[in-house]
Amino acid sequence: MVSVAIVLASLGAALLLDRFTGVLVRRIARGRYQWCLTPLYKACRRPAIMVLLLAALYFAMPTGPDWWIRAVRHGVQLLLVGGTAWLIVKALYVTESIIFSRLPEATVSNRRIRRARTQIRPVRRLTATVVTILAIGLIMVTFRPVRLFGLSVLGSAGVVGAVIGLSARTALGNAFAGIQVAFADSLHVGDVLVIEGEWGRVEELKLTNVVIRLWDDRVLILPTTYFTERPFQNWTRNESRVVGQIKLHVDHTADLDDLRTEARRLVEASPLWDRDQWVLQMVDATAQSVVIQIQASAADGPSAWDLRCDLREGLIRYLRDEHPQWLPRTRSEYKP
Repeated sequence: MVSVAIVLASLGAALLLDRFTGVLVRRIARGRYQWCLTPLYKACRRPAIMVLLLAALYFAMPTGPDWWIRAVRHGVQLLLVGGTAWLIVKALYVTESIIFSRLPEATVSNRRIRRARTQIRPVRRLTATVVTILAIGLIMVTFRPVRLFGLSVLGSAGVVGAVIGLSARTALGNAFAGIQVAFADSLHVGDVLVIEGEWGRVEELKLTNVVIRLWDDRVLILPTTYFTERPFQNWTRNESRVVGQIKLHVDHTADLDDLRTEARRLVEASPLWDRDQWVLQMVDATAQSVVIQIQASAADGPSAWDLRCDLREGLIRYLRDEHPQWLPRTRSEYKP
């Protein structure tokens, strides 16, 4: 009877605490903290009540030699461990959603926002994984036949832990590489990369792999260890602005001032140019032609690609229609 009274009192206390917490959250949420308290309370309300009730039931149940009492007490203990892990993981997911909802959606031009989005998600996933592993280890410890196995899971030691670590060394290596990439400040969600001759934008950065959307809408998925072991180009590490460049071969008789005037007209007429910088230079010379290079900046990688294509097309059309004699020619000399 005493145990039943304790359980009923705990149930009433849990319900009263839930009511009081709801009223308190609603009062506080009217102000500046509504954006975080309201979704956190709605998402964690049921797991929290379940944990409180299970904890009260576990400590209120009597201990005795009867097998059914031990079995019920053991079951309540397992539910308490699982409920606590569920509550923590739920709180982590809700916290991540709250933080993402406070960040602006336009992440292309803001490097700090892209870095925040890149770092928050791997930390949440790693924390949720650790909480799940700890819960599994605690549950195993309660069973006598697998108690040592549970201790090895909790301590990440023992023969079983070594076997698991060896069998999962690739996944673990990618997971640690994902954490290293997230906090090494070399790669962010939204960055424009050039990898193996292909360029694209980082669409998602996970613990074990990186998803890259290529310029032609193909999806390239690489393990995170790729970015810790091999070199790659990051066009937007410091800022989203990208400088595109094209090269053209023209004859030695070409007037560079005339080409520079036409290139300036094309660049200034293009809406893709960000009005920051552009230049035309002679960068090389061969026996048959000279090489000119035009550089122009754009707001991001896709805009820079389209700007390069437009400039190349416009200059080739200008040479073909206005000065065909400036196109590359092969000369020969005949001596009788």
